[in-house]
This record gives sequence, structure tokens and C-alpha cells, in this order.
Amino acid sequence: MNKYELAVVVSAKIEDEERAAVIDKCKALVERFGGQVTDVDEWGKKRLAYEVQKMKEAYYYFIHFDAESTVPVEIENRVRIMDNVIRFLCVRQDEA
Repeated sequence: MNKYELAVVVSAKIEDEERAAVIDKCKALVERFGGQVTDVDEWGKKRLAYEVQKMKEAYYYFIHFDAESTVPVEIENRVRIMDNVIRFLCVRQDEA
């Protein structure tokens, strides 16, 4: 099992309940494909480096999980089409 981090940038135009539902859906995707969520780090509302979809601010979340090497591809394919997710990135964390 490898350690991964999924960074999700969620629209600031939606309500708190909808935002929580988006993150719960991301966590459910990890578990659906055999991964195990270890931590969810919420950074809150931050200013974007550049305007994306006419938005200047968004909410940042970092989901840490353990999974097999095939899981990140499956997660990215599904997060890519989720509503209210502006940007995402899944990276493997090296053992330090």
C-alpha cells in the first residue's frame, strides 16, 4: 500500500452542507476502490493564484489515504467530472 494525498479545490459559491457533501463523496470514492482515508486537512477559504471559472477564492482540502497503485487513476477519473470541484491533484507521498 502506498500513501497518497488528494488535493481538492472546491467552489466558494456553494453552501457549507454542499461542500461537506463533495468532500464526503471524495472520501467515499477512496474507500470504494479499496483505499483507506487516514486524514482530511481543511485549509479553508484561500485566494486563488489566478481566476478560475470567474472565481477568485475557493476552499482547499487535502485528503490523505493509503491505497494500491491503481486507485489514484480511478479516483481522478471520477473527481474530474464532479460538480463544484474546480481543481484537483493526486500525488504519491514518498517515505521520508
